[in-house]
Amino acid sequence: MAPQKLLLLSLVLFSFKSLFCYSRLDEDSTLGYLDDISSYGMAAYPSYYGAVHGERGAIAYQPNRFVLERVARVARFRSSQNVVNVEDYGAKGDGTDGTEAFEEAWKEACSSSTSAVLMVPENKNYLLKPITFSGPCKSDVSLMIKGTIEASSDQSDWNGKNGRHWILFSGIQNLYVGGGGNINGNGKIWWQNSCKINKSLPCKNAPTALTFYSCDKLTVENLNIKDSQQIHVSFERSTNVDVSSLTITAPESSPNTDGIHVTETKNIRVTNCVIGTGDDCISIESGSQNVNATNIVCGPGHGISIGSLGDHGSKAQLSNVIVDTAQLKGTTNGARIKTWQTSAVEVSNVLYKNFKGTSASEVAIKFDCSTTVPCHDIILQDIDLAGGDGDATTSLCNHVNWTKKGNVIPLPCAK
Repeated sequence: MAPQKLLLLSLVLFSFKSLFCYSRLDEDSTLGYLDDISSYGMAAYPSYYGAVHGERGAIAYQPNRFVLERVARVARFRSSQNVVNVEDYGAKGDGTDGTEAFEEAWKEACSSSTSAVLMVPENKNYLLKPITFSGPCKSDVSLMIKGTIEASSDQSDWNGKNGRHWILFSGIQNLYVGGGGNINGNGKIWWQNSCKINKSLPCKNAPTALTFYSCDKLTVENLNIKDSQQIHVSFERSTNVDVSSLTITAPESSPNTDGIHVTETKNIRVTNCVIGTGDDCISIESGSQNVNATNIVCGPGHGISIGSLGDHGSKAQLSNVIVDTAQLKGTTNGARIKTWQTSAVEVSNVLYKNFKGTSASEVAIKFDCSTTVPCHDIILQDIDLAGGDGDATTSLCNHVNWTKKGNVIPLPCAK
């Protein structure tokens, strides 16, 4: 008998209070697809792309409990006596390789008996090959990126190393990464050699630009991240994470360039981020709990997704996910929950609220659930999705039990 998997999702809320553009894109059985370059572009959405490139007026900043914690930490930066500058360890900031200097500077900062600030100066460009910043550290460490960090464009630099990572932070508590600087993944050479771009090439992994693995009490904020080789920022097996004020961009045609990826991570808050890439703006996968994403601008890209979950007969469980106040423009999809087809998939307790905008396809709402365990406790509330030209839209449902609250357009499918 083939192995069975169990997949459970509960207490998922999608609330979109701004303009919402949605279209449906079917995926093949391998979930490996590449979207055609669409007609969306900078000329079509000049005000939106202004927001993507630095004008954050599109979404008002909403303070939360993390703000005071960050202010207190900044105050500690200013009073700290242990500032470790990468240039003191040989980094030149002229576009030449600074990997060894960064490694040595990290060793100094991580071994400090008092809180340390690892400083990457402004108005400089530092080239890095694959690098790992490992913990545990003796004290709190803050990485202040003021200048630009750029990935090597030589794929051979990953030979003999983990090809899934460019910059990896592993096993660190009380880590702060920010500073207002730039991180450039130099992904073009990787995209050109992707099997999704060139079908004659074998499929192989490409690096994630920033990976945070097994970190606790982590803050990542105020960075501009662009053109990752694959995923831009990934949070894996981490806890108590605060992510805010990130601008993440890559061409719409770039393959697998998710903006923010969350897997097996608990208690993560993502706020006030602007994301436009060639894949999901935010993707949330198995093992994650208490995920809260608010004030998100998304597009171009594939929208905001939970999954894909349950591949290769695996067990997957995810709960307490809230996406509240998001603006999506020029995306191929809206909000999705993606699972692999099996006989043991359960999706329940999902609220879709305040979806307003246009759909690029006639089918604006689609549920295609398990025949064995139908989707249940699905609430549709205050939804208004018209066609791109103001035409009527429809819904399509298989094996779903839903409840309607308020006005819902298009009308839900028959139960």
